[in-house]
Amino acid sequence: MKNFILLCCFFLCVNFTTQAQDWLLDINEAKKQASEKNQKIILVFEGSDWNGIGIRLNNEMWTNAEFKKYAKEHFVMLKADFPRRSENRLSESQQEKNDKLAEEYNRDGIFPFVVVLNKSGDVLGTTGYKKVSPYMYIKVLNSFDPVKE
Repeated sequence: MKNFILLCCFFLCVNFTTQAQDWLLDINEAKKQASEKNQKIILVFEGSDWNGIGIRLNNEMWTNAEFKKYAKEHFVMLKADFPRRSENRLSESQQEKNDKLAEEYNRDGIFPFVVVLNKSGDVLGTTGYKKVSPYMYIKVLNSFDPVKE
């Protein structure tokens, strides 16, 4: 029984770690990586502990294996989270970074809000939650014209 419990814990940990998206939290690092890899930046504004639609977007898209596999090869993923619960409070420096991102890219305070940027940080397009497959969501993200770079 003890071995069974340990085995279950192991698979839960492996499953949890494979669910995580590789998120950056700094726009300068995102631009640097996007330039090095010649990729678009996907900037996601979320309220991880209060915004139901954003949580749905996370569960249906960002943690989806098909999306994660594609994103790893084609996008630099940047997150600006705005949690409300005190136990999820961000560090002061991270909150400041997120506030600056919101000031530049999300002045209307929309959550969730997805901004597709070129490697220089210029906006190519915006979207939000869509009840579509990961394949179709990827098509939406790729539909924004990269020629403007």
